[in-house]
Amino acid sequence: MALGFRQAVCLATLFECCGMVFGQTVLRVNSSLVLIPVHVTTATGASVTNLSKEDFALFEDGIPQTITHFSQDDAPVSVGVLLDTSGSMKNKMAKVSAAATEFFKSANPEDEFCLVEFNGRAKLKIPFTQDWPEISGEIAQAKAFGLTALVDAIHLAVAHMKHARNTRKAIVILSDGGDNFSRRNLRQMRDTLIESGVQVYAMGIFDSDYSSKHTREERNGPGLLNEVALETGGRHFPVRSLDGLPATGVEIARDLRNQYVLGYSPANPASDGKYRRVSLKLALPAATDLRAYYRRGYYAPSY
Repeated sequence: MALGFRQAVCLATLFECCGMVFGQTVLRVNSSLVLIPVHVTTATGASVTNLSKEDFALFEDGIPQTITHFSQDDAPVSVGVLLDTSGSMKNKMAKVSAAATEFFKSANPEDEFCLVEFNGRAKLKIPFTQDWPEISGEIAQAKAFGLTALVDAIHLAVAHMKHARNTRKAIVILSDGGDNFSRRNLRQMRDTLIESGVQVYAMGIFDSDYSSKHTREERNGPGLLNEVALETGGRHFPVRSLDGLPATGVEIARDLRNQYVLGYSPANPASDGKYRRVSLKLALPAATDLRAYYRRGYYAPSY
């Protein structure tokens, strides 16, 4: 059954959170229908847009699932842009601004955006708006100084998603990835992202020489960004040359506009609150040359 994304989400309640508490309480979702956004690329990173439902095989905790809903629809997205304004970004801000502008220009005209800036403190600078030039102008004026609270910024962006008007949600991080001042920890961040259904895309702006002059947090930056992107079905784009940033902004926008959405009702009906791991295979001869990016799991409801 092929449905447009807007129609499919009317049948699903996966992303309707029962509550939102950032602490020891783990959020749960109602998962009568699980929706998995999937982006498929070639070995060179180009989007693959000509696949059908029969080309996918979905599994939950290793058990095959029946795909009941399938769509490929350039539906609008609510995007939280996370801008790192810590001291380590000082010489990178001009190119970061150019990359953000290219991202906005290549996005779906119906998308909406918010801006979270973070150094030692995460701040919501601009709430959701379709006026992307306003956000672009704010990014162009941003000054870099201080420490880095990336994890707190992700929490803040996810919390603001309750004001989003679109079902599809994503975070785009512009950062060198280090964190040395967040109050929340990585486990809390991971649970928050899994519960929210938000995809994370990261533009990792790294120095070519990651030597002993960098702090441990800075050296761990690439791994942190890669982990959160992989878990949520987004992508991490490590950028070693500042000149490559604008093209990366375009690529992230294209990724968001070229996704499939697969839906299934879990074969395991238990409302046990446990984590369910999702895996996907491409069932076609050339699959070895393709790469699929998708959300790796969710928490079952707990009643």
